[in-house]
Amino acid sequence: MDVLLSGASVPISTSVFTLLLDNSVAGTYVGYQHALAKESITFTELVNLARHGEIPVPLFFAPLPLVERQVAAKTAKLLAGVSKDTFSIGSRSRVQLRDIELIVKDLIRKQELLKRHDETLSRNRIIGCLSRSSVMPDDDATRLMSELGLSHESLRSCRKKENALDLFIDRLEANQVLVSRSVQNYMPQRLTHVEFSGMTIRDNKVPYIFLAGGDHGDQQEPVGRTIFTLALLTVLIARRIFAPMTWDGGSVDADQRVEYDIAGAMLMPAAEMRTLDLSSLDKVKQVSDDFKVTASAITVRALRLGLLDPTVATAHLDELRSEYFARPQNNARSPIRPENAVRKYTGRELSRRMLAVLDTSRISPGEFCRAVCLNYIRPGQINDLRKAIG
Repeated sequence: MDVLLSGASVPISTSVFTLLLDNSVAGTYVGYQHALAKESITFTELVNLARHGEIPVPLFFAPLPLVERQVAAKTAKLLAGVSKDTFSIGSRSRVQLRDIELIVKDLIRKQELLKRHDETLSRNRIIGCLSRSSVMPDDDATRLMSELGLSHESLRSCRKKENALDLFIDRLEANQVLVSRSVQNYMPQRLTHVEFSGMTIRDNKVPYIFLAGGDHGDQQEPVGRTIFTLALLTVLIARRIFAPMTWDGGSVDADQRVEYDIAGAMLMPAAEMRTLDLSSLDKVKQVSDDFKVTASAITVRALRLGLLDPTVATAHLDELRSEYFARPQNNARSPIRPENAVRKYTGRELSRRMLAVLDTSRISPGEFCRAVCLNYIRPGQINDLRKAIG
């Protein structure tokens, strides 16, 4: 591999070049593939890739053993917060660490910032509360819901699924579990080419849940799916599992994990499910609206409880997919205000606590905007964030 500068070429190790970029977000850039194909790259292009990948340029000219140690050290530090292995439920998708690396690093920085300045934080009670799991998923679900101060009745009484999602997030954040939601163009990196549902990030006091947005490929309406994803990620934290997660909400695969059944029991308790009329797909849809989940989730849960025949469940899921694809496509999105985007990605609870830190002058407005808001709002807009948080 040659680096071209002012008409001269300087050879570098292709192994070093690929190792550095394959372990960074810049490994997804077209310029990287072009350089490999041409076996050369201009110094300007190299600097550009290094900047996007947060790679010190001198490392490209270093010997391979040194670079291997540097990459290993970086990965070990990053994996202190999240496992490299993808936690997969009924899905073949896998997540590369580089696809989410900048988001992981940013959320870990936010955890450390909050712990450094907020002395009111205590050890988190949700982490590990299901480490000694019972043999009955519904018993584990009841225990976890009790720890959160969340009930089936409170979720079902919400007028809309959006309200139920907000309530679930409020109860998590009241228990020092921070929740971040994907907002394209307001995060350290874009997720347009990544198929994953979310992730959990380790911390003894303020673990983070990150909810990935977008279309997950299982043809379910977004809010109901997000509620189930949130329940699954909550179960992972309760079982001390910190990893990216992918799951297929329309799978009838019997090889589901126990965490899936616990999440299902949180939102769709077995005792209540057995009293329901699920004799048609229309009935299933009515139940899904009542339980604030998707019709696919009700179908799979009923199948796993033996309330639906596999042939009927498969037919329901096939019809739901067809209906999903037949819906009118509306790609127009209302522009999101910066303060609302920051509140959604950073999370209401971390934003609220860090505003309290700002108010006591333990950080400056500039540092607040940089560390908490990634400079998407300026000091003069901080009051807009206060209003957005409420």
